[in-house]
Amino acid sequence: MREILGRRRRLLFRRKRGPVQLRAALTYAAAWQWPVLPGVGLKAAGSRGDRGRGCACPEPECVVPGAHPFDPGILAATTDEQMVRWWWANRPAAPIVLATGGRAPCAVSLPAVAGARALSALDRMDMRLGPVVATPTRWSLLVAPYTLEQLGELLFVKDCVPSSLRFHGEGGYLVLPPAEAGTGQVRWERAPLPGSAAPWLPDVEAVVDALVEASTSAPDGGSRLAY
Repeated sequence: MREILGRRRRLLFRRKRGPVQLRAALTYAAAWQWPVLPGVGLKAAGSRGDRGRGCACPEPECVVPGAHPFDPGILAATTDEQMVRWWWANRPAAPIVLATGGRAPCAVSLPAVAGARALSALDRMDMRLGPVVATPTRWSLLVAPYTLEQLGELLFVKDCVPSSLRFHGEGGYLVLPPAEAGTGQVRWERAPLPGSAAPWLPDVEAVVDALVEASTSAPDGGSRLAY
């Protein structure tokens, strides 16, 4: 009897807390003012060996399965608490997609192996970093908002930028933890510090400068951050 009551209490506590995705989405949108929207997600597991790794969108050869906006589109991203609650009430397991740029964080991403090397190198350089999102295939360093013009000017003056870098700025998006995409779990490699204040973010120029230095400092003259 005690065991049954204990289970009921735990279930009631979980219901009061609400779904994990919703709580995270509300933190991003309402507390940190990061515009978010639900991602497309993955197909449900089938009955004949289908592991549910395919994207739920209509594109059979989707290159980012589960990890992109579809309906609604990226322009629907919002910080409105009521809208966020409505979205995840209807789709409680949907991935959380951040619309990058504007007043929202942007990101610089690398392949996972290069990302791990980069973080080690930046730690040795005493580089202060913000949150880092990791998937089995790519790591993304969140940075302060920048415009496409600022990014263009930054890259123009660089003699060499690692080819493995991708930039998530205006009009872009990034899936935030907790989530599952076709490539696996989306998690924090460097989690934001707990609290209600939005996380501190470094300037993109400082991060790119440090990554360029880390890339070109290989003993053999090659790049540490190549694919």
